[in-house]
Amino acid sequence: MIVSASYRTDIPAYWGRWFARRLAEGAAVVRNPYGGRDYTVSLRREDVDGFVFWTKNAAPFAEILSKVVAKGLPFVVQYTATGYPAALEDAAPGAARSVAEMKRLRDAFGPRAVVWRYDPVVETSLTPPAWHRENFARLARALRGTVDEVVVSFAHPYAKTRRGLDAAAAAHGFSWRDPAADEKRALARDLAAIAAEHAMRLTLCSQPDYQPERAVGAACIDARRLSDVAGREIAARRKGNRPGCLCAESRDIGAYDTCPMGCVYCYAVGSRDAARRAVETQAPNRPEKRRKI
Repeated sequence: MIVSASYRTDIPAYWGRWFARRLAEGAAVVRNPYGGRDYTVSLRREDVDGFVFWTKNAAPFAEILSKVVAKGLPFVVQYTATGYPAALEDAAPGAARSVAEMKRLRDAFGPRAVVWRYDPVVETSLTPPAWHRENFARLARALRGTVDEVVVSFAHPYAKTRRGLDAAAAAHGFSWRDPAADEKRALARDLAAIAAEHAMRLTLCSQPDYQPERAVGAACIDARRLSDVAGREIAARRKGNRPGCLCAESRDIGAYDTCPMGCVYCYAVGSRDAARRAVETQAPNRPEKRRKI
């Protein structure tokens, strides 16, 4: 079983101590995101094939990654770095810090252990298509030789995303829009060409309608990449989370509304204050009854 940690929250940035405690105890209790019963995911060595970690800040997680390796478990880090203005991401690390951390991960754990995510692509008056082309090229240049894949997706106007962007636009004086499909394809085509210039492959996450000729679909939970990291075959059937998703089957151990980073386009958090309280009240140094997120 591959364990995803987590596309619902940023465990490396905010929940590292919780994860270390769960890893030591061999299980995580997970809140059912659909309102059903909580469930338990085994984290025992014999039950886990590997981990996929999703983050915008892996620096607080460095010691814990070493513990994962010590248990003989491979991992891949899906590392988001967009370099967006503070009006969109006021608490995310700057692009230079993210690039440096990805290079550290590459040096420590190998070139297949980290994937860059330029995700999601958000079009605003602060970040028009020309800005994305220049910004993406700058980041790709800095990451040449560090990663071999960049995952891209375009922001989907979920209700939470719309509310967050509308509020930020009113507060900071910008506008935003959801571009037409042909505009997204054109930008994806250009980003794929830029990625290729810097020795990396662009993959598109669960959005085949916008996929240009030089890009392929993303498998963010990638059993082949995990196999390369592990040095052994990891077999997992494909079981995407939504149409167009090429991910291998996995179990996610995160929870929505628990990441306080405050990215205004986020679909996973309805209230930043609630997310802050979750981190404060469900930290791993609290009583054991609070051990799930």
